[in-house]
Amino acid sequence: MTAIGASHAGAFKPGLASVRLVGSGLVAFGVFLSGFVINEPAPYEVFMAFLIGGWFILGLRISRTTGALLAFMLVFMTGGFLSLTQMARIGEAPIYMGVSLFLCLSSVFFSAIIEDDWHRLRLIFNAWAAAAVITAMLGIVGYFKLFPGSEIFTLYDRAKGAFQDPNVFGPFLIAPSLYLIHSMLTGKIATFPIKAFSLAVITIGVLLSFSRAAWALFLFSAMMMVLVMFIKERSGAFRLKIIALALAGLIFAVVALVVALQIPQVADLLTSRASLEQDYDSGHLGRFDRHKLGFLAAMGQPLGIGPMVFSTIYPEDEHNIWLKSLTSYGWLGFVAYIGLVWTTIWFGFRYLLRERPWQPYLMIAWITICGHELIGNVIDTDHWRHHFLLFGIVWGCAALEHGYQKRRARAPAAT
Repeated sequence: MTAIGASHAGAFKPGLASVRLVGSGLVAFGVFLSGFVINEPAPYEVFMAFLIGGWFILGLRISRTTGALLAFMLVFMTGGFLSLTQMARIGEAPIYMGVSLFLCLSSVFFSAIIEDDWHRLRLIFNAWAAAAVITAMLGIVGYFKLFPGSEIFTLYDRAKGAFQDPNVFGPFLIAPSLYLIHSMLTGKIATFPIKAFSLAVITIGVLLSFSRAAWALFLFSAMMMVLVMFIKERSGAFRLKIIALALAGLIFAVVALVVALQIPQVADLLTSRASLEQDYDSGHLGRFDRHKLGFLAAMGQPLGIGPMVFSTIYPEDEHNIWLKSLTSYGWLGFVAYIGLVWTTIWFGFRYLLRERPWQPYLMIAWITICGHELIGNVIDTDHWRHHFLLFGIVWGCAALEHGYQKRRARAPAAT
């Protein structure tokens, strides 16, 4: 276990335990801030910009694996900056690309910081779960207007918590929900009630977001989580525990849905949003028509058309991450993004079931990111902060695995 769990402490120049402890706490606080993005620039951007710069100035190491992630991101951003040359009016496009660059670098930072010490994964997920519970509570409070001014946490009668958009708020809650499910299955029984309560709050938050993408993502991720754990864990007792918790979760979901349908306001919006195809999806220049026209037009635009230009040609934005990559980052950015996604999915799949201390975190991040790429067909995930965090987690775990394999090859007898 020592060889598996060894960190790269020697690669960090200060080498002081207290400095590293404070630094790890600041990383967790940065993740916590990602759950509160009512205005931009959000505190997350300001805080993380200083934190990332400080860690790298102090000597945070970038391995070959994390370097490959950095290469993908730089190629992606090169395509984005080239797309600016195709714009008649630049406007706020440089700011948009600046945010993209920051988020790309944040994923590299998280990969490097995780590779430096895998124990930070626990801090990251604890902070993420805490932020999810608080922002979900805000969404619930806002939806039911429990105090004056609480409607700030809603948009179009949909819970959005401390986010600008319910469609970002809902997906943000998914990884913490999986983390809580895993903790309930593997943790101490004494902590079960508080974890169950936290999971219930998050689940209600996802429901009240009335985001079809978030609903689908939650269902997909929960089912995948149960399946992967069922395959990995060979103990009959543990598998029975998985089945029991899954059934309990299903019963809770059904009861919550029945209760929700008793509230006219919730029932009307739930019935409306539950339809697979909305008015703005179909018809001339609807979501899917825009996708088709956009992809055809992009074939004649190797450098793209620049960020935020698509909505000036068509009624709305792309609402498709693959089309977004083509229009805002050109062919070069599109190829880089495709390569990034498939490499990430391959790394996660390859190392998913290996017995490592970081395996649960890799499993949660991999399942969630697979779901994000699926919903990316109907929504833009381009500037979702937690999406880039997920990339960093999967790549950080891959870097840990590569480091472990190198150490084992050098000293097979020690492992």
